Amino acid sequence: MVSEAPPFWWTKPDWRAYALWPVSRLYGLIAGRRMRKGRRAEVAVPVICVGNFTVGGAGKTPTAIALARAAKARGLKPGFLSRGYGGSLDVTTVVDPHHHRARAVGDEPLLLAREALTVISRRRVKGARRLVEEGADLIIMDDGFQSAQLTFDYALLVIDSRRGIGNGHLVPGGPVRAPLAEQMRQANALLAIGNGNAADALIRQAARAGKAIHSATLVTVGAEDLADKVVMAWSGIADNEKFFRTVTETGAHLYVTRGFPDHHHLSEDEVAEILDHAEGLNYQLVTTAKDSVRLAGEHGRAEELKEKSRVIEVEIRFDDPRGPDAIIDAAIASARRRKLQRPVGK
Repeated sequence: MVSEAPPFWWTKPDWRAYALWPVSRLYGLIAGRRMRKGRRAEVAVPVICVGNFTVGGAGKTPTAIALARAAKARGLKPGFLSRGYGGSLDVTTVVDPHHHRARAVGDEPLLLAREALTVISRRRVKGARRLVEEGADLIIMDDGFQSAQLTFDYALLVIDSRRGIGNGHLVPGGPVRAPLAEQMRQANALLAIGNGNAADALIRQAARAGKAIHSATLVTVGAEDLADKVVMAWSGIADNEKFFRTVTETGAHLYVTRGFPDHHHLSEDEVAEILDHAEGLNYQLVTTAKDSVRLAGEHGRAEELKEKSRVIEVEIRFDDPRGPDAIIDAAIASARRRKLQRPVGK
């Protein structure tokens, strides 16, 4: 599997971005029209969409988990809706983390399913209706902001404060998924994760447009004992360097790294190379939860790598602890208004 995001997307615009501008413009016209004109279906429960402006990871999945935990603390039954990217199943499926494998349902849905009811579906409306049938009273969409298939009651766009929107160009010349003006119009709020300044201009624009602004930090959980240990980190996520920085922030001595494309399934040779390298130098292996779940049920020495790789768990911590509840309250209020405005008989 190839990486979703070429490196030049995340640097100052160069000749490649400008050479692709005509294609990017066409892509933007189509994506913007779809967002404006798409016929969206409704479901009977509030829907929160956790999306982002760009292709690639920005922290959507841990943000969705933080919202689900806040919902459960209030006595709600949240359900996650995911497309199941990276998985082979093309039927609407309730994810069982004890039964399904990443190759079937995708790696992120397996992480979500550990927290709450999770359904994958290429057809988001069908997936949302399945969640309602399963008893969910709040739907949290992990991605899908630009898909224009389902009516959502609150759209929270997550942005990495270090990466921002990269070179600012639309796909394929850059990572932006649809015209920024249209994305901003349909968003309810922004969540800036981290302490960089690459997202500052976009945050100011959102604030001027009256959008709510939240901030949060990605924190490690239970990794204190890694301090001063010599480690080898490996990962296949959208921003491997971000994970490697996280490892360093635990106080570990990071001497060797292995980075792979997002959602990458390791070959048997890659598994063996990682294991043999770490064993030869007596390094502690560390990886992400998403990478670890992809090893379950794989052939060869995959289970050995899973057992020997210490998972560094991360969580999203809102700077304002009331942030998740405010988002849930706004979504519930919006859903009530939506139902009241529905024509009689609909």
